[in-house]
Amino acid sequence: MNYPLLDVFWTMLEFFLWIMWFFVLFRVIGDIFRNHESNGWNKALWLILVLFLPFLGVLIYVIVHGNDMGRRSMARAEEQQRALQDYFQKTAGPGGGGSSADELAKLAELKEKGVLNEAEYQQAKAKILA
Repeated sequence: MNYPLLDVFWTMLEFFLWIMWFFVLFRVIGDIFRNHESNGWNKALWLILVLFLPFLGVLIYVIVHGNDMGRRSMARAEEQQRALQDYFQKTAGPGGGGSSADELAKLAELKEKGVLNEAEYQQAKAKILA
């Protein structure tokens, strides 16, 4: 069995191009459904074009909606980042994710340093334990 090195290179290149083609195709189809500015008929027409004339349809879609795809992608990434930040603030913020023991330890440390007096310490402790 003889398979020259150049044939291996071309086979790998074809394989890579097919993977990239499917990546672009799925990205375009996903963007068609994510586009909230288009109505249902417009989305259906784009989908038919992309499915029945894939190379031409994807090329036309990228030419027409390329900038919009980037904007929608950035907006979605920013929305996910904000959701992640909100989640972290809720879970790691005061009273969010720390246990009562952690909060009490912090209070005791503040009392030892003299930042809190006995009355403030007891009030904050009662609030945490409630």
